[in-house]
Amino acid sequence: MPVKKLTEGFLLSFRCFTQIDFGALFINSLKWLLLSALLGAVVGSASALFLATLNWATNYREQNLWIIGMLPMAGLIIGLTYHYWGKEVVKGNNLLIEELQSPKKVIPFIMAPLIFAGTIITHLFGGSAGREGTAVQIGGAFADQFTKWFKLNPRDRKMILICGISAGFSSVFGTPLAGAVFGLEVFIIGSLFYSAVLPSLITAVIADYACKAWGVGHTHYSVGLVPDMNTVNLLISLFVGIIFGLAARSFSALNHGLSSIFAKIKYPPLRPVIGGLILIAIIYLSKTTRYIGLGIPVISESFTTQEPYYTFAIKLFLTALTLSAGFKGGEVTPLFFIGATLGSFLSFFLPLPVGLLAGMGFVAVFSGAANTPIACIFMGMELFGTTSGIYVALACIMAYLFSGHSGIYRSQAIESPKHFFLKRHQFFGKQNVAKL
Repeated sequence: MPVKKLTEGFLLSFRCFTQIDFGALFINSLKWLLLSALLGAVVGSASALFLATLNWATNYREQNLWIIGMLPMAGLIIGLTYHYWGKEVVKGNNLLIEELQSPKKVIPFIMAPLIFAGTIITHLFGGSAGREGTAVQIGGAFADQFTKWFKLNPRDRKMILICGISAGFSSVFGTPLAGAVFGLEVFIIGSLFYSAVLPSLITAVIADYACKAWGVGHTHYSVGLVPDMNTVNLLISLFVGIIFGLAARSFSALNHGLSSIFAKIKYPPLRPVIGGLILIAIIYLSKTTRYIGLGIPVISESFTTQEPYYTFAIKLFLTALTLSAGFKGGEVTPLFFIGATLGSFLSFFLPLPVGLLAGMGFVAVFSGAANTPIACIFMGMELFGTTSGIYVALACIMAYLFSGHSGIYRSQAIESPKHFFLKRHQFFGKQNVAKL
């Protein structure tokens, strides 16, 4: 009798699984496979166009340095454009994060062309900015149009927005695993939206493939020799992680502080004009264009050459000034610059290879500033290989902890504090606990 009941129970459970759970799971997975493939192809292609245009703008500027003198005029164009046509999307990445936390309305598609044009203009005329913010906003803007076209419910809308963010990040850096996790991790500190793991990964992979299919490549870095982990190297990794975290915290604080100062200028289009004048003065006095634009040549150099102590500090200030004044672009590539050159400099004092320290700083400062340690660990291993994984992970986690609850994204909510010394508060003391 017990055997018969057990058999009947097993058969009933199997029928329920096959008829309900498996069927629903299969249909849902198929739906997201199709949506993710379509979105990934679209965003990856858009990123390819963006990267190709950005490369042209960088090359043109370096061959025609006189154009930097027109930076204030470029700032005025950006300021006027956003003032009259882009007020709804001026928050950029923070708007995407806010919509993920508390959905209100579909993000206007105009976000994509405005951030595309604004970033190209910023780089063409000599601003110090990145590219991740642009790709992520393009991805988010395209993704939210799917909400209207496919009539997605609120939960599915969150998932498609995460996919858009993942696709933009993945395709612009060529790191699909990091991109997938970044989309899951970025909008809430201390939490991951696991329901979106599959579509986020699929979208990120396809977006990366689509970008490369257009013949657009990415910069490759090598950390070189990776020594075996021992007690001394473990302690060094923890120590430099703290330094990278403080650098990330400094960048976030300076960025927010300068933004508050520029906010006192009541007419927004004038802010990038004034910021552009200050940038021109600094570039002229420094007699170099080494610190403007993406700074890829300097980043590559830092993996093989010991950088001076001031390199990272100059880039940190110029990027904070550029973005807080209202120019467009991302923070991530400049954070790569800051971290890589800071790590390169630290090799003067510490017995670790310059390439390894540069690679650790490359991702760790980003980890602390964006509060995305898991994505940054994946990025480090995708870019530098798995042999550097332990060093990268230690640096990223320590940077994440010691950057505090500050960050480059003001709208990030806090699900779980980084450690018990930090209360659940938003940046600079305002409460903002995630409710999902």
